Amino acid sequence: MNQFNLFYQKIATNRLSHWLNTLPAQLTDWHQNNLHGEYKHWQKTLDALPKVNQGELRQTQVNLVDKVEVGELGDLNQGEFKRLENLMKKFKPWRKGPYHIHGLHIDTEWRSDFKWDRLADHISDLSGKYVLDIGCGSGYHLWRMRGAGAKFVVGVDPTQLFLMQFNAVKHFINDEQVHLLPLGVEQLPELKAFDTVFAMGVLYHRRSPIDFLYQLKAQLVKGGELVLETLIVDGDENTVLVPGERYAKMRNVWFLPSEKAMCAWLERCGFNNVRVVNTDITALDEQRKTEWIDTESLQDFLDPEDNTKTIEGYPAPKRAIFIATT
Repeated sequence: MNQFNLFYQKIATNRLSHWLNTLPAQLTDWHQNNLHGEYKHWQKTLDALPKVNQGELRQTQVNLVDKVEVGELGDLNQGEFKRLENLMKKFKPWRKGPYHIHGLHIDTEWRSDFKWDRLADHISDLSGKYVLDIGCGSGYHLWRMRGAGAKFVVGVDPTQLFLMQFNAVKHFINDEQVHLLPLGVEQLPELKAFDTVFAMGVLYHRRSPIDFLYQLKAQLVKGGELVLETLIVDGDENTVLVPGERYAKMRNVWFLPSEKAMCAWLERCGFNNVRVVNTDITALDEQRKTEWIDTESLQDFLDPEDNTKTIEGYPAPKRAIFIATT
């Protein structure tokens, strides 16, 4: 069965039905021509995960309200638990989380729950809403959006390992209202169907931030809400940092605006009621190396003699959350 058939069935009867005009052909082309070299191996790992949601554990407890947790320690015997841990580690590096799966703590590089806690009190109520998360990674925030009451949650991210990580978590949570598609924002038509669009940690990776903002706007219903989180720098409405080849060892960082510049960009693109609801210096307890990643993390990206600067000498990562409406 095509892994996206359930998604097609769901949107055929809701406000996203017009997406069926383009989406199946896109995903068929993706599957036929663009699979990662490790994809089949990842799929075998996914297929080998314990089927704990059958039989006696069919009613496993799921908590998406204050964390992403399914089941508890003791649901699996010792051998099954070790197998689960070994299989989930085959999907490393785990960037966004954390997840708690039948007592297994997937201690991801990012404490994405910190970001959720910073924005949750500022966004519109998600109860009954259609929600889109652009660049959603493994989908941690998709589950928190569902836990906040969203009716239908869609994430898009082109990184195929993130799709597999999401599918591994969904294997246990098994919620038919939460989906992740392996697409980039530039592949989305003007859906104009979502009540809330999230774009967190994406704008600075886009070569054209203004085009990106218009792409986000095109997904929202009239009066819908944009929640955008991005790296910023200090300065006035004309301040934008365009780093050299790397910023914090990342190659694909293009534009870091000031708060005022970001607000001006949003207003120029036709967004209303633009406001900054939070600013925060990324701390070493929010992004750090764990046993669930095999690569460097924030400590390695900063100047070892001055943590207020990146290794390249730029201002250390500072983030702001912006909210605006269409």
